[in-house]
Amino acid sequence: MIDLLSYGAFFLTTALTYSLICLGLNLQWGQTGLFNVGVAGFVAVGAYASALLTTPDAPDRLGGLGLPIVVGWLGAGVAAAAISAAVGALTLRLRSDYLAITTFGVAVAIHLVALNAVPLTGGPFGVGFIPRPFAGLAATPGLFGAVNLAVVAAVVLAVYLALERLVASPWGRALRALREDETAAASLGKDPTRLRLQAFAIGGAAMGLAGALQAHFIGFVAPDNYQPTLTFQVWTMLIVGGSGNNRGAIAGGVLVWGLWALSSSLVGALVPPEHQARAAALQIVAIGIMLAAVLVFRPRGLIGETRTVSRHLRARPTPPGGTASP
Repeated sequence: MIDLLSYGAFFLTTALTYSLICLGLNLQWGQTGLFNVGVAGFVAVGAYASALLTTPDAPDRLGGLGLPIVVGWLGAGVAAAAISAAVGALTLRLRSDYLAITTFGVAVAIHLVALNAVPLTGGPFGVGFIPRPFAGLAATPGLFGAVNLAVVAAVVLAVYLALERLVASPWGRALRALREDETAAASLGKDPTRLRLQAFAIGGAAMGLAGALQAHFIGFVAPDNYQPTLTFQVWTMLIVGGSGNNRGAIAGGVLVWGLWALSSSLVGALVPPEHQARAAALQIVAIGIMLAAVLVFRPRGLIGETRTVSRHLRARPTPPGGTASP
C-alpha cells in the first residue's frame, strides 16, 4: 500500500511539472499564437540555473553556490525569462514556420552548450547532488512523496491563478486580439512586438520554473533529459488538453503523462528485455496516433478555449420586439 501511494505521488508530481510547462506554452501559443518549438531548451535553462545555484561547492565546475532551494527556483524563472526575452527580441518578428525553425535551433544550441560546456554544466555527466525539498523525510517514502507533491501542486496552482488573472486582464485580451488579427490590434494602438516579447518571456519563465522543480524532485540533470522528445510531449499535452485554456493545459499534462507512463509499464512487463529499446519507440507512435485522433474528433481539445464576450455587449439589453445590435 505504501509503495502504491509513493508511486502515485511520484506520478502526480511529474505530471504537474509537465502541466506547468504546458501553462507556459499555452500563454505563448494558446493566447498569443507564438509557435515555439524550443520548449526543451527553456526547460533546460531553468533546470541548470537552479542546479548551479543550489548544489554544494564543486571543484570541477562553476556554480555550486549552495543557496536555498527557493532562491534556485526564483533564479530559474528569471534565467529562463531572460533567455526567452533575448531570443524573442531577435526572432519574434518572424512568423509561423520561420519562428518554429528558429526556436528549434535555439533549443538545439542550448542542448549542445549543456553537452559540451563541461566546466559549467558537467557535460554529458550532468549535475548531481541537487538538494531535494524536505530531504529529511526521505526515510519515509510515502510522507516524502506526499510533501513534495503538495509543494509542486502549490506552485502549479499559484502559477495557474496568476496566469488566469493575466489572461482575464486587458493585457490578456490584447494578446488574443493580436493572435486573431495583428493589423486590427495595431490599429487600436497596441504594440505587437512588445506584447509578443512579454508573453514569450513570461511563458519561458514558467517553463524554466518547471525545469527547476523537475531537477530538485529527481536530484539530477543531464543534457539527455532535454531532447526534442520533450517538446513533442508538451505540444501533445497542450493540444489534447485544449489550447487557449489553462485548465486544459493542466488536464492535458496529467492525461498524456499518464498514458506515457502506462505504455512504459506495459513495455517493461510484456516485451522481452532484448526488444524493449525497439518497442519503446512505439510510445511516440501511440502518442502520435492519439494526437491525430484528437485533432480529427475534437479539434479544440478536451477542454477547449472559452470564447469571451465584452462585458458591455453582455450587459446590453435586447430592445422589445427586436434583436440586440452587434
